[in-house]
Amino acid sequence: MEEIKILLIEDEKKIADTLCKGLNELDYHVETAYDGKIGLRLFESANFNLIITDINLPGMNGYELSKAIRSRNQHIPIIMLTALSTTDDKVEGFDAGADDYLVKPFEFKELLVRIRALLKRTMNQQVPAGNVLTVGDLHLNVDSKEVSRDGTDITLTAKEFQLLEYFMRNRNRVISRADIAEKVWDLDFDTKTNVIDVYVNFLRKKIDKDFEPKLIHTQVGMGYIMKEK
Repeated sequence: MEEIKILLIEDEKKIADTLCKGLNELDYHVETAYDGKIGLRLFESANFNLIITDINLPGMNGYELSKAIRSRNQHIPIIMLTALSTTDDKVEGFDAGADDYLVKPFEFKELLVRIRALLKRTMNQQVPAGNVLTVGDLHLNVDSKEVSRDGTDITLTAKEFQLLEYFMRNRNRVISRADIAEKVWDLDFDTKTNVIDVYVNFLRKKIDKDFEPKLIHTQVGMGYIMKEK
């Protein structure tokens, strides 16, 4: 079995040591940094399969670190660990490039579920060359990460892109919030959060507001559907 290398950036040494010990016991190879800048240097010096980072870090915070990592690697999974739990905090984390977001305090087994889900998704991801998805006049290039509608280029964050890709791959099918949570965020649906609705609204403003026909539609009590009419 291929060795899985995880980079952990956490300035609370007790938490870092506990996580490192637990992951090492499960045969993950973990390297730890207690500072954001040191974490970035470690990332640049070796090949890792997954990143776990706190947000409030000395040197460089987790948002800055995630953006720096994402600019160098579009695909490596990033999990943020933080005490910041508002919707705005989560949106900022996802916009910085995080794939998942775990609020402290958390159980180790919950982190493990997130790690396994992200590694499974990433390692099984095979994208054919030149893979372009099209719904009406909306085009999404999976390889180049470019999106356009009616010839107009549209700039999306990493999480908006993932959400749009999921909609386009499931065009004409009603998608529940639980489906989106599992497939785009890799987590069990939390009925207390409105992060999914926030991101759907972000997408609507970018791909529907100034165009006709509208493509993302709400199915009351069921979720959302992408269709041309």
